[in-house]
Amino acid sequence: MECISVFDMLKIGVGPSSSHTLGPWRAAERFLQELQEVHPINSVKTIHTELYGSLSLTGKGHATDLAVMLGLSGEDPVTMQVQNIGTIIDTIKQSNKLLLIGKHAITYNATEHIVFLKTSLPFHANGIKFSAIMEDNSVYEDTFYSIGGGFVVKEERIHAKENIQVFKTFPHPVNSGVALLEHCKAGNKTISEIVLENELSLRTNEEVDTQLKAIWSTMLECMHIGCHTEGILPGGLNVRRRAFDIHEKLKGEIPYNSPEEWLETIRGTEVKFRQILKWVSCFALSVNEVNASLGRVVTAPTNGSAGVIPAVLMYYMVIENHEADFSHIKKFLLVAGEIGSLFKKGATISAAMGGCQAEIGVSSAMAAGALTELLGGTPEQVLMAAEIAMEHHLGLTCDPIGGLVQVPCIERNSMGAIKAINAAELALDSDPANAKVPIDKVINTMWETAKDMNSKYKETSTGGLAVGVFLSDC
Repeated sequence: MECISVFDMLKIGVGPSSSHTLGPWRAAERFLQELQEVHPINSVKTIHTELYGSLSLTGKGHATDLAVMLGLSGEDPVTMQVQNIGTIIDTIKQSNKLLLIGKHAITYNATEHIVFLKTSLPFHANGIKFSAIMEDNSVYEDTFYSIGGGFVVKEERIHAKENIQVFKTFPHPVNSGVALLEHCKAGNKTISEIVLENELSLRTNEEVDTQLKAIWSTMLECMHIGCHTEGILPGGLNVRRRAFDIHEKLKGEIPYNSPEEWLETIRGTEVKFRQILKWVSCFALSVNEVNASLGRVVTAPTNGSAGVIPAVLMYYMVIENHEADFSHIKKFLLVAGEIGSLFKKGATISAAMGGCQAEIGVSSAMAAGALTELLGGTPEQVLMAAEIAMEHHLGLTCDPIGGLVQVPCIERNSMGAIKAINAAELALDSDPANAKVPIDKVINTMWETAKDMNSKYKETSTGGLAVGVFLSDC
């Protein structure tokens, strides 16, 4: 079983999709890294890219072609100024030139050098092949697979052995819910404590804190941007941003000048059930509206489901516990990451493999379990909450209209967040000894459901709402 860190499950990147945008972006970077091991970069004449299966069928709506060009250009999705994306892409298209890693100009025509092929490669639905044509007309090529959540692998998985060895060095190796509970019982520890000890075998506590603070800062800034930006989302569906309007009705009159001050003002707003529902929905919508605009988000565990975890964590901080600080954020993200890794190991977090149950379902389970620990739940109740959340997302299809991560994707994040809170409350009021479905069973069931699901409901836009609702209707 491979090693999966919290920072594998929660990654800072650019929208709209972790599998169709961030993954291809990272694949382009890896291709260039490996290419340079055998050829000098200035010996490249041009590069062709072939997109297969789901990357082809919904690639345009997910900006896969743009991600490929940005990756080849050497831009970093974590640090680049996202407002420059349009300028960079326009320059490439207008000049028919691309600066490989910002250094070497090659001949490049996006419509000719990026090919969308509807056929799928056997290994995974999200295949991407790069072919570099050298000055002497020799060809260097390689194929990668974007398997969800920004993870990129090759079929031979050359790093799998290394990951297994790292996994074995964990003080608490975990590959199932049962194993996780065994470690908790043996040490009389919470899930967050177990996860932290594993992380500390890879990096220092200061490094853990720094990276978790960066993740939360990105989440908070994303919610802040989404709640303060109005207008129409790009892509042609003419979807109106809703977080801005909801926020205007909820925020009150107290002034603020930063995302952190904004959080404090929300703590002073009216708290009734309807307002709580609206705030949680607003937080979730805001993230995924930013995601749909090629903004910076945190894959949690994917871009398409990036709004669930920040919305639930924000709910805890502004509704449940006004004294919440980084120590609570840290516990929440550690638990969420571990639950996500259980689904990654035992099933999938790729909508192209498992439908939206693999994205919104997993993110809801992650958030439900994490919230349960913060509310005082036992490790058994934490996993019970995660199981409840996933149980009620089983079979959820991925059928984005126009291949865009907008309809029904944005609203689904608000649904997933509300279900997570509900699942946490149910688990806290229950005795896990009476639970009929353990988390390992629901993970296995999710994977079996994924394998049985018709391919047209797996991020291909060939079934469901994607064909039931015409672009002309929008």
